[in-house]
Amino acid sequence: MHTRQVQYRGFQREDGLWDIEGEMKDTKSEDFDIPGEGHWAPGEAIHHMLIRVTVDAGFVVRDIQVAMDSVPHAECPPAQAAMHTMIGCGMAGGWRQAIERNLGGIQGCAHLRELLFNLATAAFQTIPSAFEADAERPPMHLGRCTAWDFNGPLVQRQHPIFFGHVPTRRKPPQA
Repeated sequence: MHTRQVQYRGFQREDGLWDIEGEMKDTKSEDFDIPGEGHWAPGEAIHHMLIRVTVDAGFVVRDIQVAMDSVPHAECPPAQAAMHTMIGCGMAGGWRQAIERNLGGIQGCAHLRELLFNLATAAFQTIPSAFEADAERPPMHLGRCTAWDFNGPLVQRQHPIFFGHVPTRRKPPQA
């Protein structure tokens, strides 16, 4: 009855910054009507939204661009303007809180917020520095899931210097 396709892509730019893109498309397998709003044929996008976030190597948002190519209501597109409040926010810590603070409730669009939540994961998978460590700072992915538990066998094998590490609360980078 309903299909949601979500895709993330990450690119390194010539200027040293990174573009992380998210795209969401909602379709129905049968005719779909919202009385007074519109009619969508099977496979026609009800929602088709794209976000491009430009970040630096420290995972700080430097720019954001949004497109709402298909939306079910005329009231949806003005939500794009609020997306610029995310410029200067860091993805390395407090990302979801920043999204809720800047775009939560009626300040933004629920669908764009959903795309933004996981843009950080795509950024970490794209930017090599996310996996770098030094003697005092573990890579960002350690302590973030069962497999990368500081007390687990994977950390013991791959990052023995941080086996048993007790992390301090991470502070988001300053803009």
